[in-house]
Amino acid sequence: MNLNDLQNISDQFRSTQKMPVLFLGHGSPMNAIEENQFVKGFRDIAKEIPKPNAIICISAHWLTKGTFVTAMEIPKTIHDFGGFPQALFDVQYPAPGNPELAKETVEILAPFLVEEDHSWGLDHGAWSVIKHLYPTAEIPVIQLSIDYTKPPQYHFDLAKKLDKLREKGILIIGSGNIVHNLRMIDWKNINTVGSGWDWAIEARENINNWLLDGNFQNIIDYQKQGTSLQYAVPTPDHYLPLIYSLGLKDTSENLTLFNDELIAGSLSMTSVKIG
Repeated sequence: MNLNDLQNISDQFRSTQKMPVLFLGHGSPMNAIEENQFVKGFRDIAKEIPKPNAIICISAHWLTKGTFVTAMEIPKTIHDFGGFPQALFDVQYPAPGNPELAKETVEILAPFLVEEDHSWGLDHGAWSVIKHLYPTAEIPVIQLSIDYTKPPQYHFDLAKKLDKLREKGILIIGSGNIVHNLRMIDWKNINTVGSGWDWAIEARENINNWLLDGNFQNIIDYQKQGTSLQYAVPTPDHYLPLIYSLGLKDTSENLTLFNDELIAGSLSMTSVKIG
């Protein structure tokens, strides 16, 4: 990195008020093009926070061996799904990237090893929700991948090191679903808001209580919390983005829930605002 790069970083990311942190329950990719209470919740939360200089998104849909950050000028819109209408595949979210922010992210996360990536882009865990927050796509977006070989505590500790970026106008978003078991979807109630199996109701209640009480260690140690959590989190991909968001919370900050509903029996749209 040369002196001009350092000056660019200083100019772009000068000190600001501390930005909030979000975890967004992104649900079906169809939320990108449908109108419902959840996308309204995304739009409403954007009105409550300062306009960011840039966004870092940790999406459930970019799992890697090792940790990577997108560093291209123009990230592509990735349609990483199948079986949906053509209208969804036609969606483009042409937000710019920001190589300088990617470099700074690599430096801030040291000694955690993070590498720059020039091939990924924005997957639907990122663009399907960010497009509702900032529909004009003018705010730069980069993604940070999730190292699937590491335990939850590793991700919580890594996230803490991103805290400095919050004071440079950077909005950090985790995107996944806390309760996410696609094998146990209640197809008879696929579009019914408030529909949840008993184990999903129990898991949502427990996690919500831990979130509001600040008992994050139980959330990190979810595999020790009984059968309902085992059903709710059969794989960690959609759950770990929540861990990143929680790792950024200061003890003095408020935590609030929104879009806090179960759907289709085995999915939750619960989202979190910190700060």
